[in-house]
Amino acid sequence: MPTASPEAILIHFSGHDAPGQTAALTGILARHNVHILDIGQAVVHESLTLGILVESPGEPFATVKADLTASAHALGLQTRFRAIPRNALQHWAQGLQQHHFIITVLGRSITARELARVSGIIARHQMTIVRIDRLSGKLAPADPGDDLAGDACVEFAVCGDAANEIAMRAEFLQAAQELSIDVAFQRESIFRRNRRLFAFDMDSTLIQGEVIDELARMAGVGDQVVQITEAAMRGELNFDESFTRRVGLLKGLPAQRALSLLNTIPLAQGAERLVRTLKLLGYKTAILSGGFTFFAHDLQRRLAIDYVYANELEIENGAVTGRVRPPIMNGARKAEKLAEIARAEGFSLEQCVAVGDGANDIPMLNLAGMGIAYRAKPLVRQKAGQSISTLGLDGLLYLIGVREWDLDQHEPVVSGIPA
Repeated sequence: MPTASPEAILIHFSGHDAPGQTAALTGILARHNVHILDIGQAVVHESLTLGILVESPGEPFATVKADLTASAHALGLQTRFRAIPRNALQHWAQGLQQHHFIITVLGRSITARELARVSGIIARHQMTIVRIDRLSGKLAPADPGDDLAGDACVEFAVCGDAANEIAMRAEFLQAAQELSIDVAFQRESIFRRNRRLFAFDMDSTLIQGEVIDELARMAGVGDQVVQITEAAMRGELNFDESFTRRVGLLKGLPAQRALSLLNTIPLAQGAERLVRTLKLLGYKTAILSGGFTFFAHDLQRRLAIDYVYANELEIENGAVTGRVRPPIMNGARKAEKLAEIARAEGFSLEQCVAVGDGANDIPMLNLAGMGIAYRAKPLVRQKAGQSISTLGLDGLLYLIGVREWDLDQHEPVVSGIPA
């Protein structure tokens, strides 16, 4: 006659957090040879919640229950026990096979309003929230009147049907626009936790401006070039043609004036900290730019970038000729170079992150395992897998799971580039 399956029991402990509590409670389970099926613990503002799903041993569970209750009382914890029906246990086991996702909410502050909107979208699509973590130091400024709030980030781990992914992305994008936050939605996978390469566009991504626009102002053709640049970045003009027209307008600009830009266009907010942290973590970095090599190589020196591919502005007799040396670094070539670097380093494309803001960045954003539209044009935000606009570039660290306090002990290293 077959024996009955052991009973599954969910044990819930709650109360003020203190050292040694989990060790004491799991020690009791060990002495009784209780099989643990699942365990989870969270501490919020020194308040502990510990859940343990167990399979009862052959002996009556009453003895285990009594020992746990007495120990929990001595530790200042409340205890609840709930038997889990077999069908509920099977449903839980099936849930382990569902698709898992990471939803990252970023902003200058995150309030109940933003969390309610995001969790509501998760619920409407029948997703289950498995875990919620705060990755930033805080979620709002200590002083409500402080306009200089820092970064805020909350990460949801959820599971559910992958068929809802496209619809959820659309709702998260709409919520982000309406609430002035960012919401990144990634599939949880081994690749998400093992990115190895960050490839950046340069103009309006790593730096705060467009080099070609600044050169055009020097040459007295600023308005003409800006109009062509904006149309090209919106995807309304073929990049090669528009780029050739813009560069042609620079003919005759003295080379020394062009080089003077190296000290005038600032880095993007958080760029220095991001790149230094990536280097600290062993990432490779690249600039894949439709801009110019003279500026990109200077950034390479300043930030210790591993790879640079950009357009070489032709200079003869001390002046810009109005041409670049072929081939033009357009969108297709950016994607080709991303793949080339990945092959050379032995990385999967799934391990690559691409960051850009213009239409010519879309091919590499779509090729990389994670494509991030950073402070980008609407077309690019719609095409890219992720869109970040509210934080500085160092906010991208949250998307690879870096927590604020992970960097605290390394802050002297990541806060500045050595001379």
